[in-house]
Amino acid sequence: MNIFTSHAPSKHARIGGALAASAVALTVLAGCATESVDAAPTTEVVVDPSKPTIVMVHGAWSDASPFEAVSDELRADGYAVVNFANPLRALGTDTAYLESFLETRTEGPVVLVGHSYGGALISGAALSDPDVTSLVYVNGFVPEEGETILDLSSKAGPVDAEALFDMAPFPGDHNVDLYLKPDAFAGGFSNGLTEAQTATYFASQRPIAYAALIEPAGANPAWKTLPSWYIAGTEDHSIDISTQRFMAERADSTLVEVKAGHLSMVADPTAVTKAIKAAAATK
Repeated sequence: MNIFTSHAPSKHARIGGALAASAVALTVLAGCATESVDAAPTTEVVVDPSKPTIVMVHGAWSDASPFEAVSDELRADGYAVVNFANPLRALGTDTAYLESFLETRTEGPVVLVGHSYGGALISGAALSDPDVTSLVYVNGFVPEEGETILDLSSKAGPVDAEALFDMAPFPGDHNVDLYLKPDAFAGGFSNGLTEAQTATYFASQRPIAYAALIEPAGANPAWKTLPSWYIAGTEDHSIDISTQRFMAERADSTLVEVKAGHLSMVADPTAVTKAIKAAAATK
């Protein structure tokens, strides 16, 4: 997806220019750092260029922070990890933005990791970039063409919106932001975690627009073409384990089950990291 004219520089050229500018900035900063004898030591992170970049795509009522432990383990093993700031506005435009992000923010092989609603985005965006080699769903939605997030959420029973959400309307059709209420967050989103973790994640939750949950998924989902892994939380109270197993089986994903709630990457980061590394080893 290229929003520039045909005379725009290539992805490689744009990135090369950005790196050159960054190198100048880093040289200046390095010179400034030598002037301070009290500068704190830093831990160098060495990226192995032979390994793919891992792109983390968070879901609704969250940001990238639940991936921190997994990202730390991956970086310690030489992987470059970047986080996608999911807009959570509408499935089509969020997917298009991920396509743009892949074009402008990554170079070389990529593994896409999608949590919850983020799973629908990686399914829709992956084939836009031939560098994407595999998919990892973490308690993720894996829609078929024409399915909605609400369709999949309701497979195990009806969703009681009044009980679950605080609703903040904004202008436009179906434009209502949904925030999880405290009990719904603790019991259905962060169950199994400590009170301190729940409080931290609740305070930083980002709402999703209702429109994103009722928009049908696009054609040709990437899981039909690319190899995929699915980490399922057996104690997940947001996406029933039966629904997770159904989606993983339909996508022919390698299924990894962990005793965790909806935030499996927080409850068992080592298991999630292991699955991502397995996906990264796929050629």
